[in-house]
Amino acid sequence: MAEIVGIFAASHTPVMLQFPDAIPTRDREEIFAAFRAIGKDIAAARPQALVVLSDDHLHNFFLSNLPAICVGAAEQYPTPVEHWLKAEKRVLPGDANLGAYLLTKALESDFDPALSMELTLDHGVLTPLELAGVAQDIPLVPILFNCVQPPLPTMRRCYRFGNWLGKALRAYERVERIAVIATGGISHDIATPRMGMVNEKFDRELLRLLEAANTDGAVRFATDHVSEAGNGAEEIRMWLAAMGCADGRPFRTRYYRAVHDWYTGIALGTWGAG
Repeated sequence: MAEIVGIFAASHTPVMLQFPDAIPTRDREEIFAAFRAIGKDIAAARPQALVVLSDDHLHNFFLSNLPAICVGAAEQYPTPVEHWLKAEKRVLPGDANLGAYLLTKALESDFDPALSMELTLDHGVLTPLELAGVAQDIPLVPILFNCVQPPLPTMRRCYRFGNWLGKALRAYERVERIAVIATGGISHDIATPRMGMVNEKFDRELLRLLEAANTDGAVRFATDHVSEAGNGAEEIRMWLAAMGCADGRPFRTRYYRAVHDWYTGIALGTWGAG
């Protein structure tokens, strides 16, 4: 039986790597230090596998084939798919056995995610791992949620999938220690006239509900108000999945700042292990 040794959440945006100098030095140093602190916590937990909850920004999937949720089950993952991203081209190790196990158990539990053994990961996965300093250190299982093109999986469905995921990981027998990281969000708007808008009120209320372990309140708030926080805020689905995985444990916000010149509400935090 495996132990979930840590559940983490971190915003992602390619601008962190692409234009780091777009924000004041002090703010950038604080944000990067928060990522490094999360990375130290991940490393200290000594996971043998890292499940990454992220989304695909229409690189692996498009309208011809756009799954609500896709589980990766490859031995390795090239990244980043964006040729312009200022990040080292690298191949990240995968845990194909854990990915295949999760797909099988999901189908047995009446969830039906897609499967891919040929994902090329984008900034959504790479940016937080790169800044945390743990890229290429731990075998990955990416689980990608559709957050870009309606119809999207509901907020409650994502929470319930995460709750199932936590149970399935704890029942896994081939490794003893697994960590989970959710990436994405919080409020931001991409390629619209509102780009650069950050809804700090939305962000802080979502974080408050996570900190209170108010699962119903967080799901309801996300469902009712996500449209107020920009099209990129749809990525809070991964945060809700991580909340489900934490199974009632409260969230601890480690950092938050509305970073308009990075177009995003930047937050990082953790749920307890167990």
